[in-house]
Amino acid sequence: MSEENKCKMCGICDTEKDHGIHLYNMFICNECEKEIIQTEPSEQKYHYFLKKMRSINQTTQYS
Repeated sequence: MSEENKCKMCGICDTEKDHGIHLYNMFICNECEKEIIQTEPSEQKYHYFLKKMRSINQTTQYS
């Protein structure tokens, strides 16, 4: 199986998905990407997405 076809863990819904985007070090599935785009800043979900995406700038340390 090639690297592109492997399931990846979505950083928003924490579900393994086949298709989505990479934003820095986070994978976001297509479903979450669409939901993020359609969410208004006044909605409660907006703050949830912000909280989940804060980890984008955090580097992963491997020991």
